[in-house]
Amino acid sequence: MIEFRSVTKSFPDGTVAVENFSFTLPSRQTTVLVGSSGCGKTTLLRMINRMIDPTSGTITIDGEDIAGRDKVALRRSIGYVLQSSGLLPHRKVVDNVATVPVLNGVPKAKARTQALELLDLVGLDRAMAERYPRQLSGGQQQRVGVARALASDPNILLMDEPFGAVDPIVRTDLQVELNRLQRELGKTIVFVTHDIEEAFTLADQVIIFRKGGVIAQAGSPAEILAHPADDFVATFIGADKGKRDLHLQQRPGDDGLTLVVDGDGRPVGLLGDAGATAPAETSVS
Repeated sequence: MIEFRSVTKSFPDGTVAVENFSFTLPSRQTTVLVGSSGCGKTTLLRMINRMIDPTSGTITIDGEDIAGRDKVALRRSIGYVLQSSGLLPHRKVVDNVATVPVLNGVPKAKARTQALELLDLVGLDRAMAERYPRQLSGGQQQRVGVARALASDPNILLMDEPFGAVDPIVRTDLQVELNRLQRELGKTIVFVTHDIEEAFTLADQVIIFRKGGVIAQAGSPAEILAHPADDFVATFIGADKGKRDLHLQQRPGDDGLTLVVDGDGRPVGLLGDAGATAPAETSVS
């Protein structure tokens, strides 16, 4: 469980990125932080692994104040996936994935064996283990980035717009894979995006932000779609726009699942009891 208590972050130029933010992110669920640029969502994410320290307030993980944790040890205990994948260009894929375990003292041979198993987990052929990042597509690089983030078996996985730089088809595939991994592994995932459809596809819980890290609404995708808190939220999720007029539609049958459908009737997500589980295009025939 990650808890923010009255957290504020102001920068030397006077910019206040987050002000008096308090919220609890539940364990073993995917919480998606969504909002326009400058709303503080990435700042909040980076405060969890102390890439940024708050100006005031407290952040705890399972009740422990992270201000007392060694920064390097904290970061090695938390998985982190960037938009650019952040792979080391001069190291082979297998060695990229094995980086953190080796730094943590795992013998290199064992770390490489585990890295190959992680490539299996994220849906990459082991033949790619000996390639360099430049020899991979953008989607493949992001899968390697996810494998690397999982290599130390962290309880928490931070993902900062990890699928924003790939094309829409690859992005959908990566979303499906992330949902599959979450069902298998049950990590505490904090995911940042500016795309509300992606948020609804991935999240158990969505937090929509105004500027300054102010929460406009938090809840499950179904709750937000059914009951936008105000005009700002309605506009943000597209409830007042034609094609992006997202709404819920019960899926035929007795499986209890609900489609997220846009204004043209196109399925864009699939909701279950705990939130979105997979893009509907790949789940519904």
